[in-house]
Amino acid sequence: MYELKRIIGRVTIVENIAVGGKIREAAHLRRLYGRGRWRKVKGIVTVELTNGEVHAAELHWYEAHGIGKKMMKVKRLLD
Repeated sequence: MYELKRIIGRVTIVENIAVGGKIREAAHLRRLYGRGRWRKVKGIVTVELTNGEVHAAELHWYEAHGIGKKMMKVKRLLD
């Protein structure tokens, strides 16, 4: 997979993939970060990879109100 170094710019086209009990890792998220209304979300963003390349990419992450975005992962490069 691709290793994310940093996000460049704003995340666009944000879309919820799953919410609450529909998330496979919901119990794991509660154990690590606490209770909350967890959502799995995806969006399009420009990223810099650890090898220095800059690409538009589809990014997936989990988020909950009051806890923030956790476990960000680059799923695929778009260019």
